[in-house]
Amino acid sequence: MVELAYNGGPAAAESLEIPEWPRLNEASRQYVDEALESGNWCRNAGGEFCDRLEEEFAEYHDAKHAVAVSNGTAAIELALQAAGVEPGDEIIVPSYSFIASASAVPEVGGVPRFVDTDLETYNIDLDHLEEVITEDTKGIVGVHFAGYPMDMDRLIDIVEDHDLFLVEDAAHAQGTEWRGEKVGTFGDFGTFSFQESKSLPSGEGGIIVTDDDVLAERARIMHNIGREQGATGYRHYKMASNRRLSEIHAALALGQLEKLDEENRIRERREELLLDELEDIDGIETKPRDDRITARGYCLENFRYDSAAFGGLSRDDFIEALSAEGVPVSDGYEMPIYRQPAFFRNEIGRLLPDVELPDYRHLHLPGVEELCRTNVSYGHRLLLAEEEGVRSVATAIRKIQRNVDELLD
Repeated sequence: MVELAYNGGPAAAESLEIPEWPRLNEASRQYVDEALESGNWCRNAGGEFCDRLEEEFAEYHDAKHAVAVSNGTAAIELALQAAGVEPGDEIIVPSYSFIASASAVPEVGGVPRFVDTDLETYNIDLDHLEEVITEDTKGIVGVHFAGYPMDMDRLIDIVEDHDLFLVEDAAHAQGTEWRGEKVGTFGDFGTFSFQESKSLPSGEGGIIVTDDDVLAERARIMHNIGREQGATGYRHYKMASNRRLSEIHAALALGQLEKLDEENRIRERREELLLDELEDIDGIETKPRDDRITARGYCLENFRYDSAAFGGLSRDDFIEALSAEGVPVSDGYEMPIYRQPAFFRNEIGRLLPDVELPDYRHLHLPGVEELCRTNVSYGHRLLLAEEEGVRSVATAIRKIQRNVDELLD
């Protein structure tokens, strides 16, 4: 008898109704309408919404300053430039993330030095981090991957011991807290993305936060083609690009910020329910629960899959089977960043022609390479589904495990 949906049986997760994303709320609609009607669509034209977004985002993070920018990649590049990265400076970057977490470094003249990934948390491996720091290391870009925060207690100690700057890439982590403090506020800069898939979306956009007055002023000048904040003339004080956010995108993000906490609370409750369901399934490894994490933000979430507990069924075949049961999952980032063709010598060398570069193409870091073989990802909007639907995720996994012989014949 056929049981699995992959082979034509009924889907186990029929009750899993995942809401559409992004979700337009009335506040976003109202603010965008106001921005459109104002005729001030560019920040330099005298609009108010970029100012309001910066003020409210900074207040939300208990930070002194925020600078709205065109996207999350631009946010990292701007933070690195404002932190003083000079040509040839070595910057430690994660091996498992969206490419911008590392590619921003050569874009501003720095040399990326990859650190391995912790299998349990998906964040940078802090043991390996201490091994790869050299006298040439100037700073670290660390990612709060999938909204699960890095161990900020230990990381800040490492940063201070070695006199490094820290950029927290919090693109996934809008609303995440470590010991009651929002992430993005521990380092010199925190960077965020408002890209459409994020839990605080405006289509495109980003923002940086900092408590440092000097760094904030540098960032403001550098995000506006070297102009002073608010200036519209043709006097430029720094060599810099245009990274301004439009008034329309700022208006959209401002409205989305108003619903972020409520949606994150729902996601947290649903994730707790799902973790309870998954913890007894052999071969499914979820991230550790840590009391120091006092609030979670989300972009996606992950668990690791052990094929030995499923009769040797490959991870990719498991993903196909689970998707057929009605649970939308994927393999996430399928390779370490250093394996991306963009980091082959002929490509990255164009940005850093006079710098001795590591041989990224032949780099091997065991943690991240295992993660790329075993990871299973799902989007944050799955955690906005109703409780019955979220429980059905575990039901579908158990069903595959129980009937795995159907897939191995």
